[in-house]
Amino acid sequence: MNEMIASRSFRDEAIPESVEAIHVLLDELWADAPFVPDMDRMTFATAVIEAASNIVQHALPEFPTPVELGVEISVRTQSLRAEISAFGATDPQLDTDAKGMPGPEAESGRGLALIHALVTSFTFSREDSTNTWVLSRDSTPC
Repeated sequence: MNEMIASRSFRDEAIPESVEAIHVLLDELWADAPFVPDMDRMTFATAVIEAASNIVQHALPEFPTPVELGVEISVRTQSLRAEISAFGATDPQLDTDAKGMPGPEAESGRGLALIHALVTSFTFSREDSTNTWVLSRDSTPC
């Protein structure tokens, strides 16, 4: 069974300070789950921060109100999972199946390729005006 051990959540305006708050959130989460291997912590945290940073940098509001960033992170006995959402955002029209790094002339797409490389699974969905990325990484306790 993949039982939940610890979790954290965050929701606020999608601004650079929100990314810093997610760093703190991750540090608090690891304190509650010291058994998670360092390599899993580092790679998963990098993927989560990359996804959150992409929202802060690139999400466009669908309404006159600012885009909000939401993060739900959980540590389970055999995996790490995060839902990163952009509330009130337009459809980013992403090619989430593209896993390789784009060519040197490409102006974007490296963040998604990095996320794919760091996690076990990565999905994207859109419902109403919310874009949600779900990241998971298999992890075996030390």
